[in-house]
Amino acid sequence: MAKIKKGDLVVVISGRDRGQQGRVLSVNPETDRVVVEGINRVTKHIKPGTRRDQQAGGIITTEAAMHVSNVMLVDPETKKGTRVGYRTEEVEQDGRTRTKRVRVAKRSGKDVE
Repeated sequence: MAKIKKGDLVVVISGRDRGQQGRVLSVNPETDRVVVEGINRVTKHIKPGTRRDQQAGGIITTEAAMHVSNVMLVDPETKKGTRVGYRTEEVEQDGRTRTKRVRVAKRSGKDVE
């Protein structure tokens, strides 16, 4: 189970973009890779398409995937990178009690959403 999810605010802890923050655009759990908005930008050479829905050719910049171990979740209280833990809590739902896992920032102890 991945501790980083789509939409999370993360900070890069290694590589050429170290220290930068951004939102997670997508997560691929099979390869343990994430795409972060505005981070790890690479240039791609695009050939012009012949169909109407394809864009014109040229050089475009896009975000490339990076390994999930190179990012840390940002603590909502201290705005620094933090590890993630889990806490279980009982939730009343449809007349039954369910157990729910809640992500918790280890630095401050606050819930991460």
